[in-house]
Amino acid sequence: MRLTLILPSVFAVVTPALAGPAGYGVCQAGCAALVMACYSAAGFTWGATLGASASTSIVACNTAFGSCQAACAAST
Repeated sequence: MRLTLILPSVFAVVTPALAGPAGYGVCQAGCAALVMACYSAAGFTWGATLGASASTSIVACNTAFGSCQAACAAST
């Protein structure tokens, strides 16, 4: 499975919505769940990979996680 092809597709269909603090928390939890699934699919443990030695799939997971968090911040 190519994560670099799947994750951008997932985040492309996610549309931001306006929400309060509770909605922001739910959004952040969703981002965390997605990045955990991404790391697991790549065979890594989230938080246990050094930046300099990260594979391209982990870099893609981190980039998607950052985009997801930015979308959450924009929705508040």
